[in-house]
Amino acid sequence: MIEISTADLSSPEHAGATLSLLETYAADIMGGGKSLSPHTRTHLVDELRNRENCVVVLAWADDVPAGMAICFEGFSTFSCQAILNIHDFVVAAEFRRQGIAMDLLAKIQEVAVERKCCKLTLEVLEGNHVAQRAYQKFGFAGYELDPEMGRAMFYEKKLSHPPSIPS
Repeated sequence: MIEISTADLSSPEHAGATLSLLETYAADIMGGGKSLSPHTRTHLVDELRNRENCVVVLAWADDVPAGMAICFEGFSTFSCQAILNIHDFVVAAEFRRQGIAMDLLAKIQEVAVERKCCKLTLEVLEGNHVAQRAYQKFGFAGYELDPEMGRAMFYEKKLSHPPSIPS
């Protein structure tokens, strides 16, 4: 039986499942293909627990961690409402094709509605066609304001400490 719930990161079981599933995701080619750093393994759960804008949703298959989403609340200035971003999303390989992704997305949407969010957002790799189909099936679409201007692109700039600022 599949059970979906928001995580209580003060629970060792939920904290362990979150870390284990994130490690699974990170080690996968779709998560970068590298294990989590020792620093991340040691501090992640506490850092997530300290962020009020963080929601972790877990899927359990007969008490075994099967899937997870780590989400963060943001804000839409144009709508003047909260948004919920799905930052990490994983279903363990042995539990795929059982509807767990749709169940996780449904729970995330329920949380977003409870928080009065105006939309859900996420990023997905161009090469992750299976995930793209799942997200599209759930109702996600590429973000664009005006078709003539095209879809939004996702960029990142990794920061050193202190960050360098171009002149």
